[in-house]
Amino acid sequence: MTATPELAPDAGSALPVTLSVEGMTCSSCAATIQGGLSRLDGVADATVNFATRRATVRTDGTIDPEALADMMRATILELGYQVPEQEADGDALAQEHAQHAAADAARIADFRRRFTVAAVLTVPLMAISMIPALQFTGWEWAALALATPVVGWAGWPFHRATIGAARHRATTMDTLVTLGTTAAWTWSTVVIVAHATGALAHTHVYFETGAVIVTLILLGKWMEVRSSARAGDAIRALSSRQASTATLEDGTVIERSALVVGMRFVTRPGEIIATDGTVVDGEAAVDASLVTGESVPVRVAVGGEVVGGTVATDGALTIEATRVGSETMLAQIARMVDQAQTGRAKVQRLADRVARIFVPAVIGLSLLTLAGWLVTGHGVADAFTAAVAVLIISCPCALGLATPLAIMVGTGRGAQLGVLVKGPEALEDTREVTTIVLDKTGTVTEGRMTLVSASAAGADQVEADALLDAVASVEARSEHPIAQAIAAARAGRLPVKGFRALAGSGVVATVRGVGADGANAEVTVGSRRLFDDVPDEIEDVARAAEREGRTAVLAGRSPVAVGGVGTGALAVRPPLVAEAVLVVSDVVKPTSREAVSAFRELGLDVVLLTGDNARAAQAVADEVGIERVIAEVLPADKAEVVRSLQAEGARVAMVGDGINDAPALAQADLGLAVGTGTDVAREASDLTIVSGDLRAAADAIALSRRTLGTIRGNLFWAFAYNSAAIPLAAFGVLDPMIAAAAMGASSLFVVGNSLRLRGFAGYRSASRG
Repeated sequence: MTATPELAPDAGSALPVTLSVEGMTCSSCAATIQGGLSRLDGVADATVNFATRRATVRTDGTIDPEALADMMRATILELGYQVPEQEADGDALAQEHAQHAAADAARIADFRRRFTVAAVLTVPLMAISMIPALQFTGWEWAALALATPVVGWAGWPFHRATIGAARHRATTMDTLVTLGTTAAWTWSTVVIVAHATGALAHTHVYFETGAVIVTLILLGKWMEVRSSARAGDAIRALSSRQASTATLEDGTVIERSALVVGMRFVTRPGEIIATDGTVVDGEAAVDASLVTGESVPVRVAVGGEVVGGTVATDGALTIEATRVGSETMLAQIARMVDQAQTGRAKVQRLADRVARIFVPAVIGLSLLTLAGWLVTGHGVADAFTAAVAVLIISCPCALGLATPLAIMVGTGRGAQLGVLVKGPEALEDTREVTTIVLDKTGTVTEGRMTLVSASAAGADQVEADALLDAVASVEARSEHPIAQAIAAARAGRLPVKGFRALAGSGVVATVRGVGADGANAEVTVGSRRLFDDVPDEIEDVARAAEREGRTAVLAGRSPVAVGGVGTGALAVRPPLVAEAVLVVSDVVKPTSREAVSAFRELGLDVVLLTGDNARAAQAVADEVGIERVIAEVLPADKAEVVRSLQAEGARVAMVGDGINDAPALAQADLGLAVGTGTDVAREASDLTIVSGDLRAAADAIALSRRTLGTIRGNLFWAFAYNSAAIPLAAFGVLDPMIAAAAMGASSLFVVGNSLRLRGFAGYRSASRG
């Protein structure tokens, strides 16, 4: 196998190396492996996730990742666990999840087979042990014959894990099962042998206790593995939902893995799109529910972007590949979800600490129980029964599943809904969020501006057209949605040099031949703050537009020095006068008002934050129901606004989509990036919304809170179960067989409680319903 080292975010930072691990049966197994990996040279931090069966080690930079992977593999194998082989290509993660599915199927079959054999032998064993009328002469020897394969062969997975841990002076939850069942079997065997030789008077034997414990725990494990395997269905479906082949323009059919950027392929109606690309011919409705969570297909035509794994429902498309292999959106989503499932939440740290000391403590408590019963004058049989019950009831398998299983199910369900969680910490950060700050353009609104009107003050039509063409030529150099709307509305283009952006204010460039007498001029386009003088005619048009919630962009010219074309060097800088006003409009997303209502339902104060003017921002806020507006904020100041809200005592969530939102997303207690925005914004965020529907942000927060609530509920019941049951077992109230059944039931409760997250629907589903 080749390890999958992931690129570190910064030079010199720790580089994680991840391996799959098979053979773990409980969280103590994970803790044992984690301890072994932590002691390796060059390891800064090690994490082993029982639910995802992955070991992740972060280096301190002193060792090569491949060398560390070899050391990790050797350590894991030495501890008695397996590292499956895997090819290191673009589909490595999909292969790994396929391997996990196969491993789950094998584990389910193995537990079913062992449980079946154990049950067939245990039923008659219980009958002859508990019904006096069935007890014939020498029945104890028959009981030994029935119990031995159950305790030995059927329970071997637990014994094997115990032996592997013991070789490294460690204990796991399987240690408790092994000690309890082998103690019952060994004690009973000694009794019947001693009785047969006359060395001991006849006393009670416990063959049925050991056999029933193994049988019940196997039943619980079988059901647990079957249920927990379903937890990974979402991410496995995400990884595997890809076309196996692609049909090129000339009709040649190739493997999807053979596609390279720039190739053109054809997708027919009803077919899965092979990889991410741009439509170069055709039109179709594309079902993108796999990656966005939206059930309504989106219409795409020439120039539109499509995602691999989505389905062209009613038309044929010719697509040029833009991303392939591990760079596709589907692969990135799967990787992001996988990383979130691999991490450890803060609440898991307590469980990890408890798991490390729990088993030795229970063994000590069991010995104290045995001694206490004997000291108080009780018989050996009663003392032994109570001690075994303590061992069995204490197995905290539920504790080990409480956090990772809920994270696996929650993040998998989020991926199905188009909500991506960067890490478990983000789930916890949603708990105390009190205020949500929304960027306006591209988040609350569509972010697709259109030019409504353009006029020049005091100029004839020819001069006005020349000025507006100059403005469009300058704006064509900018990627801002407003600039693109202006540039797209006018076809005329003039030579431009010296373009530069003025952060949060506008742009400026030198345009040839648009000054007085055909001279070059420096054309400035942007907000009022850039201009020294705004004539009343321009101001009236701008204010009227802003009252309607539209955006007014001003433009003006200033001369450049002779010979200074493109340099922007001014001979004499006269006051910059606004000569033209261009009105653009952005449409509020139809779902934004529902999203704001959902945020309020979640108990959040909603703030609209924008660099746009106050009147335009207020018009949008009024339309969607937001009361607090912070407008005319420069990009560099957005993070400061978040800091000021935090200083007021608010726990702030920020939703944005642009590069200028990245500092605020990083500053916020919880950053949510709209997936239709920039890569920088997504990198700075804690949660990513793949679709542009703002209601998905409410879904993200609600799902995160639901997942965290499930984790806390799981941990509470796991702790409460052991806290209440151990004293009952120690005082003889619980029989070992009842304890084994209760232990299995607690694990199934945690599994079932976590799987309830699969039914999370969210606000978008409720609105459609």
